[in-house]
Amino acid sequence: MAEPVIELSGVTRHFVDGPAALRDVSLTVHAGEAVAILGPSGSGKSTMLNMIAGLDRPDSGTVKVAGVRVDKLNETGAARYRRDNIGMIFQFFNLLDDLTVLDNVVLPAEMTGMARGKARKQATGLLETLGIAQHMRAYPGRLSGGERQRVAVARALMNRPALLLADEPTGALDSASGEEVKGLLRELHADGQTIILVTHDLTLAQTCATRTVGIVDGRIASDTRTDAPAAGARAQMAR
Repeated sequence: MAEPVIELSGVTRHFVDGPAALRDVSLTVHAGEAVAILGPSGSGKSTMLNMIAGLDRPDSGTVKVAGVRVDKLNETGAARYRRDNIGMIFQFFNLLDDLTVLDNVVLPAEMTGMARGKARKQATGLLETLGIAQHMRAYPGRLSGGERQRVAVARALMNRPALLLADEPTGALDSASGEEVKGLLRELHADGQTIILVTHDLTLAQTCATRTVGIVDGRIASDTRTDAPAAGARAQMAR
């Protein structure tokens, strides 16, 4: 079996004046898996995603991702960890409206110090791969929801992350655009990209993941595999 990318062990997280958001959660995800974290609003799935992303810390337990003890990182270390290991896509895209599509995608690589010419070449390749290169000079506000989410995926893949985190990636899309993004996620997984998909949408989980982890009241209630994980290394897009 492939190496573990995520190892959560005994993770508990409390917030003030409320029940525990996560309660003694343990989870292992291997390279090449596409895992849906499924649960209703308030179940703890977003808290789990934030732990994996290094945006929050557990009160107890350990979080290890891509060989890094994420729960031990300071703010600077967590930012570097996200830059080097994590790609994130969001329900509302989080694109910068005053930058062109190309400049939105280039931004993460420039933040790592990559030469601008090399970054633009890599970003162009990603946009071509994702079928959105014809809009590279446009601004995000002029694109459809599905097109904007493709741009967001290109940006997330720019630094070739070990792990792609998707937070309700079709939640703000119409049905047609949602189907486009589902197809894109399936293609990325088929190419070997490790994906964690957080959603309350059972259909999205069933169509885009090969493993579904149900979470209820901060505890893992189910863990079901629907297919074998994709073989091979993750896609090396935009060489």
